[in-house]
Amino acid sequence: MRYEKLGRTDIDLSKIIMGTWQAGKRMWSGIEDRDSIQALQAAFDSGITTFDTAEVYGEGHSEQIIGKALGNHRHQIVILSKVFSNHLRYDQVFEACHRSLKNLGTDYLDLYQIHWPPGTWGGEEVPPEETMRALCELVQQGKIRAIGVSNFNAEQIAEASRYGRIDSLQPPYSLFWRAVEAETLPYCREQDQSVLAYSSLAQGILADRFAGEIHFEPGDHRAKNRLFQEPHWTRVQAALAELRPIAKACGMTMAQLALAWITTKPGMFAIAGARRAEQIRETAAAGMHVLSDGDWAEVDRIGRTVTDHLDDNPLLWNF
Repeated sequence: MRYEKLGRTDIDLSKIIMGTWQAGKRMWSGIEDRDSIQALQAAFDSGITTFDTAEVYGEGHSEQIIGKALGNHRHQIVILSKVFSNHLRYDQVFEACHRSLKNLGTDYLDLYQIHWPPGTWGGEEVPPEETMRALCELVQQGKIRAIGVSNFNAEQIAEASRYGRIDSLQPPYSLFWRAVEAETLPYCREQDQSVLAYSSLAQGILADRFAGEIHFEPGDHRAKNRLFQEPHWTRVQAALAELRPIAKACGMTMAQLALAWITTKPGMFAIAGARRAEQIRETAAAGMHVLSDGDWAEVDRIGRTVTDHLDDNPLLWNF
């Protein structure tokens, strides 16, 4: 595993971060706590030290599972959590943070992120100054070590940064989903802000786990992922066919190739979830791979055969 600093902090993150949305169970199907705990422990044993969660993932259940699985390793791991868009008032931020700390069984978070910009998903249009004031006070109190944002565009990050230091952005980003490349990624590079890419495997597509016509169980949010829908799905399958021989030639699985395309670049980290221990072991191995310039460029070209046909809507799902 390779490691890099988070933004301008002294916090070391593993280049592969384990995401734990699925551990919360809500909006997923077929998830068992026992499997989630085993996957988290396998991730740690495989060199992944960084784990991403949020209060909204199962209304705290994901955080609780991390606490159960890795509580004995607290000072060896880095925990990232998020406050949702309905809790961005000053007092609400403190209340949400304390709930997350209790769920995780810890007295500090390494990174606390604003999950969505104010006003999204029915949340109140809270001024960024108010939310950031609470977050900066949490830093001063030692409850959190750094502040990040998720799903923000460059303008929104710049506005929040007027009231405190932002060290990271967590956007949807993968070989097949690249809306943030136009303005937001260049801004983050200029500001020395780390980029923590979520849905880095396009919810399993880039792990080559799907073929032909797809049917998800009721309640599985992936059914609304636009990449699974036509006309994109046909282009996705054609791109996967081009990627397979490259992965083989590089001695990687498809998942490892897709993650290496992200993590080869400095300041870029890939968040990947897993239902089972064997999945995260494969994912963790990607943290050792670095693509050559030639391989990176060819993989990049293939990805654009999908992304060049997407519209400007930054939301991955048709919710």
